[in-house]
Amino acid sequence: MKKNLTPIASAVALLMMGAALSAQAQQAATQPAAPQRGAAQEEPQSVIVTGIRAAMEQSLNQKRNADTNVEVITAEDIGKMPDKNVADSLQRISGVTISSASANEGGFDENDRVSMRGTNPSLTQTLINGHNVASGEWFILNQTGTVGRSVTYTLLPSELVGKVVVHKTPEASLVEGGVAGSVNIVTRRPLDFKNPLTAEAAVGVVYAQQPGKTDPQLSGLVNWKNADNTMGIMVQAFSEKRHLRRDGQELLGYEKIAPGSAIARSNPDLAGVAYPTLIGAALFEQVRKRTGGLIDVQIKPSRDLMFDFTAFTSKMDAANYNRNYMLWGSRILNQGAGQAPDPGYVVRNGTLVQANFTGIAGNQYGVYDQISRPDAGSDSNFFNFDTKWRANDNLTFTTKLGTSRGTGKTPTQDVAEWNTGIGSGGSWKLNGVDRAADWSLGTANHASPAGVPLGWIFGDQFVNVKDKETWAQLDGDYRIEAGPFNLLKFGARWADHERSSSGVVGQGPGCIDSSGRSQPFDWSQQYWCPVGTRSPADPANFPQGGVQHYPSGFGSGLGGSFPTNVWYYTPEQLAAYNKLANRATDGSREDWASEYLLKERSSALYVQGNMEGEGWSGNIGLRVVQTREHIVSNVAVDASTPGAQTKSAFGPFKPTAFDNTYTDVLPSANLRLELRKDLIGRLGVSKTMTRPDYSALAGAISLTPPAVAGGRGTGSGSNPDLKPVRSKNFDASLEWYFAPRALARAGVFLMDLSSYVGLGKTVKNFLTFSTATPQGQMVAYDLTVPVNTSAKVKGIELAYEMPIGQNFGAAANYTWVDAEDENGGPVVGASKNTWNLSGYYENDTVNARVSYTRRSDFYSGLDRQTTFSQAAVGTLSASLGYKINDRFAISLDGHNLNNPKLKYYADNADQPRSIYQSGRQYYLTLRAKM
Repeated sequence: MKKNLTPIASAVALLMMGAALSAQAQQAATQPAAPQRGAAQEEPQSVIVTGIRAAMEQSLNQKRNADTNVEVITAEDIGKMPDKNVADSLQRISGVTISSASANEGGFDENDRVSMRGTNPSLTQTLINGHNVASGEWFILNQTGTVGRSVTYTLLPSELVGKVVVHKTPEASLVEGGVAGSVNIVTRRPLDFKNPLTAEAAVGVVYAQQPGKTDPQLSGLVNWKNADNTMGIMVQAFSEKRHLRRDGQELLGYEKIAPGSAIARSNPDLAGVAYPTLIGAALFEQVRKRTGGLIDVQIKPSRDLMFDFTAFTSKMDAANYNRNYMLWGSRILNQGAGQAPDPGYVVRNGTLVQANFTGIAGNQYGVYDQISRPDAGSDSNFFNFDTKWRANDNLTFTTKLGTSRGTGKTPTQDVAEWNTGIGSGGSWKLNGVDRAADWSLGTANHASPAGVPLGWIFGDQFVNVKDKETWAQLDGDYRIEAGPFNLLKFGARWADHERSSSGVVGQGPGCIDSSGRSQPFDWSQQYWCPVGTRSPADPANFPQGGVQHYPSGFGSGLGGSFPTNVWYYTPEQLAAYNKLANRATDGSREDWASEYLLKERSSALYVQGNMEGEGWSGNIGLRVVQTREHIVSNVAVDASTPGAQTKSAFGPFKPTAFDNTYTDVLPSANLRLELRKDLIGRLGVSKTMTRPDYSALAGAISLTPPAVAGGRGTGSGSNPDLKPVRSKNFDASLEWYFAPRALARAGVFLMDLSSYVGLGKTVKNFLTFSTATPQGQMVAYDLTVPVNTSAKVKGIELAYEMPIGQNFGAAANYTWVDAEDENGGPVVGASKNTWNLSGYYENDTVNARVSYTRRSDFYSGLDRQTTFSQAAVGTLSASLGYKINDRFAISLDGHNLNNPKLKYYADNADQPRSIYQSGRQYYLTLRAKM
């Protein structure tokens, strides 16, 4: 990868050298006049600009004149952000990082989450037009497992965006919820357009190299406003389809050979050594269909009154099929109670990195999962009604009333797990992070299902996660003359938020009689089911038809030697097969661990004073927020516990309610110093908060009662008593606007996270009925759960933008972050080094841009009881545009042009977790406007 990037890196270096030489010649250029400060400073005024250079100039002007530390990305033209994905544009801002996954499912080919300043995405708030947006997740693990507060950017098409404002330092007038900062996506408004009638359409295709598919991309906009500029209507719509294929190798966690076990006694050097539980050849395929639009109606009956109604909807159909053909390390070694490796094994860094196992008849060495989710999807929508009323020359009121809903659904998982490698033996050789492992299942035939028995059927059904927020907000601006204060801002906000998952069915093996009714299965029978019934485990009941094989070239870019020509059944065959499974909705298959309910009611008051003097400006304010939580978590209990739900095959449980109320006082102060006409200094201090992730608060709690009376029980799960993440922040920067469209910036930041959420131990009491406490009593449990701890994050941001001559330009930035929790451990999401390089060319007809972004390793959390970190990754993108005439233009955008590999590891680089490659994508678009 580095070899391929050398010419690009050299070219950018030459651009930077040219920029430095050009700077001296342009220092004397006239700077754009700063707009007058006042009430409009909360969000810089929207101005329609066209072209790369005009958009960059507009963005810099808005940043320069803001009282706080903000970054602004302005659309180059109507419906044309710098990137196809809004997250891609944001990653080119210093201090901002992106990732292509929310949970530890591994990344895909489209950036999905945005985070700031070395923290995880949940600590960065995403708003649309200044309000929250409910979000849905299409991936099952994000629906019922790791359920965070971050917004998925896959539901936000860039065509709808007018600009994006990134707030690195808060103000009291901004909605709370972003410890590290906030991202406000601003859509266009009808009365902002220049002409009475504007229409634009974009027709294009996307070609995804790895699946080898070409799909349509359509979007359009129509805006009308009357001649008096008192009423306007804007309608936008989009329909986008895309195929995705991800080739991967997954190592699903690590176990250790127990000291004192049979293997440890026969091979003392293996005592305590880690080994991979599963090593798999993983093929993931998906079709993403995103449709939706936005309607905005703006009415301004007088210069003093304005009404604006906005409605937005986005729906993602995300059918996907995941296959994973695996060597089963934990079944072979069984923590030291299984089969010892043959002589010649290799241990490095506490890990069994190379081992061979001679086949033993009857032993199982592999397992194969096929999981089809034909109707997975997500959606998000909002309705918002804004008003603005100027009561007099000094007093203005604005209101926001709205509601937003999001859903994530996986109604169906058609699943089969096959017992492979019976008596075949197996081997592996781990090759670190950069290259896939070499592994095999010995004599097993991975190209055919012949003789491969069913192992199990699993998978949650009817998953339907609902997310909803309703809000009401009143803000006032009052112009005053009180010493340095020139504007008093005040307001109140109320919001109700609810997140829930219910009615989840965990399918299992079932027996279908001649009438089609489900019957209990019997483990004593060959295929589990009584004579005269049909079982999914009986090969005679499996749908007939040929099998398919992994695509030609699967895994060829990952390195390593492992099975690639693997057989699989089609999704249609799996669906017919799973009809024989037990999906009873009578409560007997209720998967209560995937269900939860969280309600939050928040109310906030704030007051803020804006100040201005000779050569300086700023603001100081206070926001007070009260949050009331009502949480219902399912707790594992003994069947004799009063109120216990005992029908589920997954064990008895009890829905348990927890209620908490907490108040946060959030002061903030920002100072802008005009040290010279072209030199701006900034200081910011604040206290911020983010409420904990939904799964951290409301996930299921598993309990193991004490074995003896008076003892303590153990357990794991969520922690409904978590306090919000709170941080005290310091920010300082120096900005030198040494030429038009030019900036050199250096900044430092410090975040003191006094109640960071990490994993730890806590003690909670639960009413317990067990053999040790048959009469029932409150018992103390030692729980492994999310707990409040502390962490510190500090960093440096450097940024440079410079035009070169009339048509060329370059930009670069770098962020260094040092982050650790109170025990010296890593902070989720913190890359020590992140940098971006880009260069562009533009004249009246042709424009071109190339960008490269790289972030270093970062810790992503725990997965299957082992650490999970992503290795360093860089991505290359480029675009080329041609203006045919004033009405038509064509563009070609390329993403992931360096064909990056996403690599993950556990405790160290000798414990790889997964490696993925999704290929390149090319977008060809024709734009027409009038």
